[in-house]
Amino acid sequence: MKKLALHWKIIIGMVLGIIWALLSSTMGWSSFTINWIDPFGTIFINLLKLIAVPLVLFSIISGVANIGDPNSLGRMGGKTLGIYLITTIMAISLGLLLVNTIKPGELIDDQSRIDNRISYEIWADSQGYELKDGINYLKDPEYFERAQEISELTKSELQEAAVADKLETVQKRKESTPLQPLIDIVPSNFFYSLSNNGLMLQIIFFAVFFGVCLLFIPLDKAKPVLNLVDGINEVFLKMVDIVMQAAPFFVFALLAGVVSKMAGDDIGKVIEIFKGLSWYSLTVLAGLLLMIFVVYPIILKAFVKKIPYSGFFKAMSPAQTLAFSTSSSAATLPVTMECVEQNLGVNKKISSFVLPIGATVNMDGTSLYQAVAVIFLAQMHMIDLTVAQQVTVVLTATLASIGSAAVPSAGLVMLIIVLDSVGLNPAWIAIIFPVDRILDMFRTVVNVTGDATVCSIIADGEDMLDYREHDNPTQTFDLDS
Repeated sequence: MKKLALHWKIIIGMVLGIIWALLSSTMGWSSFTINWIDPFGTIFINLLKLIAVPLVLFSIISGVANIGDPNSLGRMGGKTLGIYLITTIMAISLGLLLVNTIKPGELIDDQSRIDNRISYEIWADSQGYELKDGINYLKDPEYFERAQEISELTKSELQEAAVADKLETVQKRKESTPLQPLIDIVPSNFFYSLSNNGLMLQIIFFAVFFGVCLLFIPLDKAKPVLNLVDGINEVFLKMVDIVMQAAPFFVFALLAGVVSKMAGDDIGKVIEIFKGLSWYSLTVLAGLLLMIFVVYPIILKAFVKKIPYSGFFKAMSPAQTLAFSTSSSAATLPVTMECVEQNLGVNKKISSFVLPIGATVNMDGTSLYQAVAVIFLAQMHMIDLTVAQQVTVVLTATLASIGSAAVPSAGLVMLIIVLDSVGLNPAWIAIIFPVDRILDMFRTVVNVTGDATVCSIIADGEDMLDYREHDNPTQTFDLDS
């Protein structure tokens, strides 16, 4: 019998995990699922992160040092960052187009929107903001008592622990200097950077610096170092193979835990969560799916004609299904690299340089979601953002996505920065908390797909792409060894 492809095994694990979570919720076993099954999902993500950081380090050093020409490196780096920037702006623009067309925030009942507007006016008044759009319910006697009630709710909302923690993170960023992001890229202690997944840019900086220096020393001195780096890199790739053998089971545990935490012992909770934010969720999903199945294939077709539509998705399916399960571009990076190299035929010199950078700075899915979320939250509070404010959203979301850590729900912290840039209440992220984890899964698939698309374009431009159609490309993971 033909061997079942890895992505099908992962999909089966995902489906069984969701079924188990719903069954355990019905039977009242959610605590068992959370205590005894979900930890295996956490172990899986930890294993992938364990591999991801050293793999990024040694892959970039190897890729940079093997390019051989510093001028080629500079050209490739410029093209990589340029294309990543273009796809990010395209994603944000698509999000703004959809949210301004569908207007999900205006589909909520009027009384709820009026209450939301009153809470916004209370907050804006406390912050000293002057309302410019002509609606002020605080001055209307009819809404005076309701305003007093909502005032207490607003205070408690601002004190919510999860929101307060993220607000503190953003406050530290606001107090920093304009060039702080540049300072943050250069590590003062490289070993500390290795111990923190949120400092991936520092690891990339060190790896590029180390690789460039190898180009400028005599070959007889550089060769032993390169052999060591390549050897260590192969060890980490083999670790990916071993971990992926158990991926379907780990994914089962991961999905079972995620749904159980949302549902508890009441399946209805999941349904109610999505009913309240249904139009918002559907708008975000529409944008993300358009990016995956329309925008990226069009870009790929325009620049890389040798990779067919179906061939691209067949080649990337293991990485995409894993990205959906883990919600982490960093955790998925080892599998993304293997899919791009083995299945799409991208030269390792390109993939080891382009993909780690993409996993850190290219967050198209996150950027699109931030654009939709900001306009949605404004709409549901009866606030009309001007064209200038929406342009600010584009610019801020683009810059925020570069600093967004490649870990689950990191986009929420960045969303606070975007909300603050147009004078909206950062505590509103609490409104979209309930559906964020599920949408985060789709956002990560977009991020990974975008990285692979750009990597293929760069490889084709450098004449380092050797795509060949495979009957079963996922066999490259050697699952039966």
